[in-house]
Amino acid sequence: MYSIREGKTIILASASPRRREILEKTGLKFKVDASDYEEDLGLDLPPRTLARYLAQEKARAIAAKNKNAIIIAADTFIVFQGKIFGKPHTAKEAKRMLKILNGRRHSVITGFTILNAGDHRRLSRSVETKVYFKRMTMKEIGTYIKTGEPLDKAGGYAIQGVGAMIVKKIEGDYYNVMGLPLNALMEGLKRFGVYLK
Repeated sequence: MYSIREGKTIILASASPRRREILEKTGLKFKVDASDYEEDLGLDLPPRTLARYLAQEKARAIAAKNKNAIIIAADTFIVFQGKIFGKPHTAKEAKRMLKILNGRRHSVITGFTILNAGDHRRLSRSVETKVYFKRMTMKEIGTYIKTGEPLDKAGGYAIQGVGAMIVKKIEGDYYNVMGLPLNALMEGLKRFGVYLK
C-alpha cells in the first residue's frame, strides 16, 4: 500500500495498457486520463531531451483540467544510429523498422514527468535501456508481423509478448522497454509525498 501526502489523486496520463499494467503492479491507486497532446518526434532535440519534453507536455495537458492531482506521463521511442523510431501503423512500416534493427543493438528511451497540478512542481527524467536483437530471417520477420503485435509498438515489437523471442538480451530496466521505467518512477514519486507504507 502507498501513502499519498495531501490526499491528492494520482493520474496516469496514458492510454497505453502496458503502462497501466506496470503501474498496477505497485499497488498504487490511480486513475487513467489519456492525454490528447499530439507528440512530434521530429522536433530538433536530442533524444533524451525530446522524450522528457514530450512527457512533460502530455502531463501539462492533463494538469490543465485536474487541479488537485499528481500527473504521471511518459513517452517511449527507439533510437538507432541517431535516428528515432516511433510506432509503425502499417505492416510495411513495421517490416522496414525490424529489417533495420535486425541482429543489432538499439536503445529504448522513455521520458517521464511527474507533475503536481496544484503547485506546478515537476520532475522529468529519461531512462535508456539497450536492447540486442537476434538475427532473424526475412521469413521470421514476416511471421512476426503477421501476429499483428508490431503495430503501434515503438520500434515494431513488444518485449512482453511474442517479441520476446526476437530479443537476445537487454542492458537496463525491462519495464522501460515496455514503456514505464518503474524503479526511477517510484523513486521520483517520493519527492511528491507518495511512499510505500
